Amino acid sequence: MSKTFPIYCKSLLVSGLASTVISCSNTRFLKEGQMLYTGAKVKIENDTIPKKEKQNLQSALEANLTPKPNSTFLGMRPKLYFYNIAKEPKKDKGFNYWLKYKMGEKPVLLGDVDREFNKDIIENYSENKGYFNARATYDTVSKNKKAQVIYTVRPGARYLVDGVKFQKDSTLVNQEIQSLTNKTLLKNGQPFDLDVIKAERERIDNGLKERGFYYFHPDNIIVQADSTVSKNHKVELNVKLKENTPDLATQQFSIDKVVVFPNYNIQDVKDGKYSIPMNQDSLSKYAFDDIYVIDPQHKFKPKIFDRALYFKKGDLYNRSNHNLTLNRLISLGVFKFVKNEFITSDSLQHKFDAYYLLTPKKIQSLRLEALGRTNSANYAGSELNLNWTHRNFFRGAEQFKAAIYGAFDFQMGGAQDANNIFRAGTNVQLSIPRIVAPFRFHSSSEFVPRTNITLGYEFQNRTKYYTLNNFTASFGYLWKENARKEHELKVIDITLVSPQKVTDLYTTESANNPAMQRVVAKQLIFGPTYSYTYTNTMLPKTNTFYYKGTLDLAGNITGLVTGANAKNDKQKEIFGIPFSQYAKIENDFRFYHKFTEKSSLATRFIGGIAYPYGNSEFVPFSKQFFSGGSNSIRAFRARTLGPGSFDPRTIDQGIYFDQSGDIKLELNAEYRANLYKFLNAAVFVDAGNIWLINNDTSRPGGKFTKDFLNEIAVGAGMGLRLDFSILILRLDLAMPLRVPYYAKGDRWTFDKINFGDPGWRKDNLVFNIAIGYPF
Repeated sequence: MSKTFPIYCKSLLVSGLASTVISCSNTRFLKEGQMLYTGAKVKIENDTIPKKEKQNLQSALEANLTPKPNSTFLGMRPKLYFYNIAKEPKKDKGFNYWLKYKMGEKPVLLGDVDREFNKDIIENYSENKGYFNARATYDTVSKNKKAQVIYTVRPGARYLVDGVKFQKDSTLVNQEIQSLTNKTLLKNGQPFDLDVIKAERERIDNGLKERGFYYFHPDNIIVQADSTVSKNHKVELNVKLKENTPDLATQQFSIDKVVVFPNYNIQDVKDGKYSIPMNQDSLSKYAFDDIYVIDPQHKFKPKIFDRALYFKKGDLYNRSNHNLTLNRLISLGVFKFVKNEFITSDSLQHKFDAYYLLTPKKIQSLRLEALGRTNSANYAGSELNLNWTHRNFFRGAEQFKAAIYGAFDFQMGGAQDANNIFRAGTNVQLSIPRIVAPFRFHSSSEFVPRTNITLGYEFQNRTKYYTLNNFTASFGYLWKENARKEHELKVIDITLVSPQKVTDLYTTESANNPAMQRVVAKQLIFGPTYSYTYTNTMLPKTNTFYYKGTLDLAGNITGLVTGANAKNDKQKEIFGIPFSQYAKIENDFRFYHKFTEKSSLATRFIGGIAYPYGNSEFVPFSKQFFSGGSNSIRAFRARTLGPGSFDPRTIDQGIYFDQSGDIKLELNAEYRANLYKFLNAAVFVDAGNIWLINNDTSRPGGKFTKDFLNEIAVGAGMGLRLDFSILILRLDLAMPLRVPYYAKGDRWTFDKINFGDPGWRKDNLVFNIAIGYPF
């Protein structure tokens, strides 16, 4: 205590002095008669209101007051101080401008506060929350050129709802309103709350929109509050239509004609209104469902709109189908703007025509992309893509994509310098906006389901050791339940890996190492894969999530039919290559917490297992798990970590890359902050490893056991992200904190850290260059 207490006192003293200096410095910039506004406080004078309720009311009232005082940090106002000390800039750029208007904050003065306006806000808000006859006063407390406003409110008792009545009459609209009353938000015994009343009006409006009342509006509903029929601070609510409700709003409308303009020019908008050709003589009728399509050049097959449009002739209007149709048209991916209009065609029968005005995107485009990704053979790294896209390949909104790319996983430092992976390849994909299958598939999602057919080739080069040819093909389906949930089923997913060149050096070093030999062995993999993705990261929320689960089943039916059993010397081949048989599952879970608009915490957990059986004793190398590298545990070079406590340094001449495993556990955490415009920084910690399911005599310690926690690797570091909009260049410097292949009891490396030793820096500091965020 004798040592800690003085230090603590010194910290308080320094903080207090800094606060005093900055505070005094800020007030000395004020002109004569000016006072710095330090905020407002609301006092509630009512002993009958419960403590919790009083606190909630006080917080809500204070949150509604304007303006807000200058921001503070540890009792100081550094932003105000920056504003005050910076000279007035002559131009809207330069250091003074950045310091004064970007880092700084203009002073909020007492003269900026409209106290009468705030008093009205307090009284009105209190009334709207059921505290009828609330009255407020205010007082200003000032000292040393600083001023605070104290508002005192006397709210009285809060009124409770005592009876809810819905006016009845014989009109059609009122009958529909009566059918919606069973889900009313207005409940007996709850406090009177204007926000709940507004929500009830919106609820009724939404219900009526689902039943054909297109022109209805929430303002057509009035909720009258009567406090005279009840005693003891209770109020009766009467819900009814306003007397001046337009007749159009009380009528149910149905669809007459559906007309589509798939080549509409957005520039035809005049005076904020869309110009719709009303001459129907030129319309080419689509015979299936009374859909009219204006497409003289026949750029689109009419069947596209039959699948996307949920309104047909004679249908009663409802908002769900209205929104669903617009979203499905957008998700086709071929239209840049989607707009619709409803125009009355028969006012006596209450019918209108539905017009869809669609502005196409450019049918063809060429784009250069830079990103971080993992390919089908589990090579993680950064990639540069040149993509050509045709968005209407067979006139049915089919998207055809062709790409050529080059990729790398580049790291400097650490104990191995020949571990970089270079890849180049091409792939094509045809995406059809429907399910192509021998069965009917109906989706009521706002996203159009797709059938995807892909072909790809990739050349992989491991410097000095080997090159591989990787061929892929797949056929499957992609569909989304909503914006957050996505499913992808590849009915068939084929991978063929064939070595092109294996150097004498690699052949020599792998002679007594079966695991290394399997790296360059031919691999034929086929079977179905399924993945499910959930994400809400697109929402403006403090906490967001991402999850992707993948199931990969290879060679299962073929292995069953052929009776394949590699362990009993009954391994079967196709085209002279043993086909792989295994089951693999992988889970990727991410959590993001936003502290401010410029800082956040990102975390990720990966867990997976792959199990070989039947025709395979081992999971094929390209489908195993790997650890280390720019998108994994960054303190270890790509694919050099694991499995388990296996020491890769025991391999001759230090060629210890391409370590793979059947089980993977990994946890990452990264704090991200924006420093200035395009410059971002991060501090991170990575932990995890891979393991084998079965013993491997060439890699002792690689099998997964109950002691797996003692074999977890840990690394940490910091980095910069250069966000140039078109790409994010990532520079990470990491070092190992725990090495699983060191002797037990000596795996933590804190006592070995020595930044001043060049040898230590060379062996332990790993510099990652990558594109995109690691997760």
